[in-house]
This record gives sequence, C-alpha cells and structure tokens, in this order.
Amino acid sequence: MDPLSPVPEPGFAGFVRHLAGRARLLLPARMRRRPVVPVVRLSGVIGAVTPLRSGMSLAGVARTLERAFGTRHAVAVAFVINSPGGSAVQSRQIFLRIRQLAAEKKLPVLVFVEDVAASGGYMIACAGDEILVDPSSIVGSIGVVGGSFGFEGLIKKIGVERRLYTAGEHKATLDPFLPEKPEDVARLKAIQLEIHAVFIDLVKQARGPRLKGADDYLFTGEYWAGGRAVELGLVDAIGDLRATLRARFGDQVQTPLIAPATGALAGLFGRRSAGTVNVVSDLPEGAMAALEARAVWARFGL
Repeated sequence: MDPLSPVPEPGFAGFVRHLAGRARLLLPARMRRRPVVPVVRLSGVIGAVTPLRSGMSLAGVARTLERAFGTRHAVAVAFVINSPGGSAVQSRQIFLRIRQLAAEKKLPVLVFVEDVAASGGYMIACAGDEILVDPSSIVGSIGVVGGSFGFEGLIKKIGVERRLYTAGEHKATLDPFLPEKPEDVARLKAIQLEIHAVFIDLVKQARGPRLKGADDYLFTGEYWAGGRAVELGLVDAIGDLRATLRARFGDQVQTPLIAPATGALAGLFGRRSAGTVNVVSDLPEGAMAALEARAVWARFGL
C-alpha cells in the first residue's frame, strides 16, 4: 500500500510506514526523496531464433533484472513487454527469476504490454503483480506450437537419396527428409500437452481468481485485444507506463531505463545483445534469424 494513503496497512510495521510517509510531507520539497521505479524492456522472440542465434533468454537478461531490483530507493519495478513468445523453458525461467527477485527485495512488479504479450511473452507478463495494456495490445495465445517442413517429395524429385543411420528406435523422429509417421506425431503432441499443462498451471497460479473465462476458452491458444483481455482477467487494466507511474507515485517519480550491456565492451566479454549481427560473418545467419522472427510476429498480424 502507498505509505501516503490515509488508511494505514494493518499491523505495527504498516502503521510505522504510514507515519513515515506522512512525515515526509512536512519536509521542504528539495529535501524529499523522489521515488524511483526502474524500467526494464523485454522485447523480441524468446529462446533460439535459429540453431546458431539466440533471442531473449534468462542468461541474456539476468544481470539486467538484478540491476533493476537492486536500484537504490526503488519503490517498484516496471517491465515493458513486447514479445510474441518462443521457448517455453526460457519464458518460465525469466518468469521465475522476476518473482524470486520481487520476493527478495519486497518490491511490487508492474508489467506494461506494448504490441503483444503472447504465448511465452504472456507467460513472462504473468510475473507482474499487475498487468496493464494498450487497448490494441495482443494478449494470450496460451498454448504450445511446433512446426517443421517435409522435404521427402523434393529430394525424390531432384534425385537425392536420404541416408540416415541411428541407434535407437525413435532417434530420427520427425526427420523432415523422411515420411511422417502418425506415431511420431502422437508422441510430439503428448509432449506438447505436458508443456501446455505447465503453462496453464502457471497462469492460474499467477492470475488466480482474476481469471473470468472457462478453461476451454482461455487456454485454447486464442488471443485477444487489450479490452477483451481485461474482461477475461488475463490482464488488469488499460494503462500506459508514464501516466500510471505518475498516478501511483507522484509527478516526481524517476523512471530510469535499465538496459543490458551493449557495444564493444559487451562484445569483448561475449555478451552481444540479442539480434545484433556481425556484418562480415553473421549476415546469412542474421538474415535467416530475421525471417524466423518475422514469421513468429506475423502470427499476430504484426
């Protein structure tokens, strides 16, 4: 609760915080400490975009998260999310790390959605004590997707023979150069259902009674615009970062952007920011990564 609220929190500690907040009002303006809400931007596809290029991951954002929650005089931490999803593992690990740091530092987490927080992007958004969106934000897609291509017909047409040697009955499951087997698809879908169940459980624990829709509606992989997401309890309200933080913490609130390390020094230590391309050696891989990322964003009309 805001220490300047006319109604103190229950308990002795809450009463003391309330008195301290009221006492600060007696100080001259120049002596009052300005509240700080560090802001972290989490953008892009989550996990491996291609086998050799990474998008957003816990390893890539861990230091940024620690810096944000370690900011002096912070009264909350704000996250701006713009992600169409990606790796379920990396999404959940980022979610867990945010919640761990919030508990350790006893700081509330406010999440603001830009264009989209879908699939793994929504999983990360659930780390917020509150989620605020634009009316045109895309939210949801609580499901699991996987896809590939089949080149069997193509290699036959151009006269190529596929030779693959394995030890293990299922080692070549869903090889794109071999005919698709129904039993392989069934095994993949069983794994997807397990991952989907983990996702559903995370959302239910994070959102709790705020969820207003039935499971067979909320968890089908469908997604909604911001206003409908508010009605369904997937998010809390319509709101933007600047107006919300000024309303909560006053016009003098400071909102430093906590950015990851970039540039020459980051490159020396192997921490190039996700999505950067070395023009000489990375151009082909960068082009493929861009196409893969573009395909993920395109699922949401973006």
